[in-house]
Amino acid sequence: MIPLPLSTIAEITGGALHGPPDAMVSGPVVIDSRAAAPGALFAALKGERADGHDFAAGALAAGAAAVLAQRPVEGPCVVVPDVQEALGRLAGGVLERLPDVTVIAVTGSAGKTSTKDLIGQLAGRAGPVVYPPGSFNNEIGLPLTVLRADAETRTLVLEMGARGIGHIAYLTGIARPDVGVVLNVGTAHVGEFGSRENIARAKGEIVEALPPGGTAVLNADDPLVAAMASRTRAEVVTFGRAPDALVRATDETLDERGRAAFTLVTPEGTAPVALRLHGSHAVPNALAAAAAARAAGLAPDAIAAGLSEAVPVSRWRMEVTERADGVTVVNDAYNANPDSTRAALDVLAHMARGRRAFAVLGEMAELGASSVAEHAKIGQHVARSGIAGLVVVGANAAAMAEGAGQVASWTGECVQVDDVGAAVAALSERLAPQDVVLVKGSRVAGLERVAEALLAEDAR
Repeated sequence: MIPLPLSTIAEITGGALHGPPDAMVSGPVVIDSRAAAPGALFAALKGERADGHDFAAGALAAGAAAVLAQRPVEGPCVVVPDVQEALGRLAGGVLERLPDVTVIAVTGSAGKTSTKDLIGQLAGRAGPVVYPPGSFNNEIGLPLTVLRADAETRTLVLEMGARGIGHIAYLTGIARPDVGVVLNVGTAHVGEFGSRENIARAKGEIVEALPPGGTAVLNADDPLVAAMASRTRAEVVTFGRAPDALVRATDETLDERGRAAFTLVTPEGTAPVALRLHGSHAVPNALAAAAAARAAGLAPDAIAAGLSEAVPVSRWRMEVTERADGVTVVNDAYNANPDSTRAALDVLAHMARGRRAFAVLGEMAELGASSVAEHAKIGQHVARSGIAGLVVVGANAAAMAEGAGQVASWTGECVQVDDVGAAVAALSERLAPQDVVLVKGSRVAGLERVAEALLAEDAR
């Protein structure tokens, strides 16, 4: 964060200053008192289980310069009506003081975090870049990411999520993007939105926020995304596998580990790309990142080199680990929706050619009235993929087992278990050297613990 006197922070946030106005905040803005460092600003958020105000003293003792709070605390503070809203105001005020920063924002039903990580790595080739760890894509995570930028930053890459109409509009009000990327409109969160059309309405808010001189990067392969071109005043750049996409891939191949290679095609030229990421679904993400990097001024050769060198950054997203006995563990347990789960199963089937494959699948949350049908379809996809074993974890995912059983030609085995421990036990009884295991479920399922247990067995 750029150094600011407490008086300026009070002015930006509209808060009441309690303490010396010339006290400088020069360190990070944090919401965890344990992360407080000398010069930091501690934002005392009140959550369901803890109230940040109770930890203000600890943050100040650790060296924090001040506290952003809803009530006075013992020490320098700025008191505001709503700490979360003030955090957004502060982020917006800081960004206004950084006119040379290019803001690239990414949204979509699937692939946001992986694409954000790719763009961040590409942008880093052109100068100092800030992009968030994991999925800092909401009303708290996005301002915290913005507040990491300083006078040296040249590119700020942001991920924008939505749980309803107006959420992305709120986030773009904090950080107006120069480049807005929309990856896809899928079925994730359809239970909250009601329909894919409503999801498209929400995701399209990102391109509505673009200035006339900005760039909207839209997926030519997704009709609901492509239609967003009519909602923006910015230049439209399309990406995808479609032959009319401005940035596209040709000559795609997958190696034995499911890593894609292709020829990147842009108006400025072509270049070969060999991804280190797993799955053909990584190709559209890479093309979106390429289109965003192109809008930021990178040449095709530099983009292709950057994509070929890029590595997974955020954890539990197609992490592939080989055990000593040859068992391959694919940990894709950070989150799940029908589209991403089908894509992961396709990777599993490809990687396991000539080997046995097991899928450990948990609940796909927030699907609303379509939940049972969507889980059953995933079970059918497992069976039709020729996977040897399906372990269904939790009652909310039970329809997967029913779906798998509906495919008469499937000769594999399906096991239903209640929890992570039972899933690990079921696998331990069945796994043999050279098998391949995919672990995937929504965040609430916590299935990363299955992958961790499988790897811990190998360590022992």
